[in-house]
Amino acid sequence: MKLLREAAGLTQAELGARVGYGEAQIAAVEQGRRIPKPELVDAVDRVVGAGGVLSAMKAELGRARYPGFFRQYASLEAEASQLHAYDSHVVKGLLQTEEYARAVFEMWRPLLDTDTVEQRVAARMERQKLFSRRPAPLLSFVIEETVLRRPLGGAAIMRGQLEQLLLYGHQRNVEIQVMPTTREEHAGLAGSFTLLHLGDQRRMAYMEVQDESALHSEPKKVSALEATYGVLRAQALTPRESLAFIEKLLGEQ
Repeated sequence: MKLLREAAGLTQAELGARVGYGEAQIAAVEQGRRIPKPELVDAVDRVVGAGGVLSAMKAELGRARYPGFFRQYASLEAEASQLHAYDSHVVKGLLQTEEYARAVFEMWRPLLDTDTVEQRVAARMERQKLFSRRPAPLLSFVIEETVLRRPLGGAAIMRGQLEQLLLYGHQRNVEIQVMPTTREEHAGLAGSFTLLHLGDQRRMAYMEVQDESALHSEPKKVSALEATYGVLRAQALTPRESLAFIEKLLGEQ
């Protein structure tokens, strides 16, 4: 971007003025301190006469928004025909509101700088295009009741998050189930995980803790987690009961 800007005879301030961004933002992108949004990439491409060279890099830039341990999974998630997830600590990233996601990233330790927080929030919102993709993927989520009662970011943010869960839960291709804390038997004590079905018939499992992740494709491992997920769904409230439970929680806010 810097080379093309200079070849066009523009300063950072002049380029910023033409694309509607400040000089400091252009400098941050050129120095690799900020990952540009897709619309900025397209605008700069047009202004400097790059002929599509910069725009062609948008997909790669999109992957760079994610931490290294998450990038391969993010690429697979975007093409999944089915996704099934069990979460025990926070609402699944795919289901999060922008405000809830920002609160989660701001609580990260070691602390993330402001630019990184905003990049990761934007990337998380971008992932939610999965819900509007056609043909629609089959999506299911089992969420611990304690996750829904933990007001991360404050009561107002949690209320917005519960409302979003209701909206997603009423979509025909989405099923959300709540695991009550009163259950005396629980198949998910080993922790959270996600199952993916891909268009080429591959089945994969993803697990993550702290900054470590594991992506499994071996049938023995994946089938064991699929069996675990089946038991979890049987132990949780039904989708209809779960939506009623979330509505009840909203009434208690």
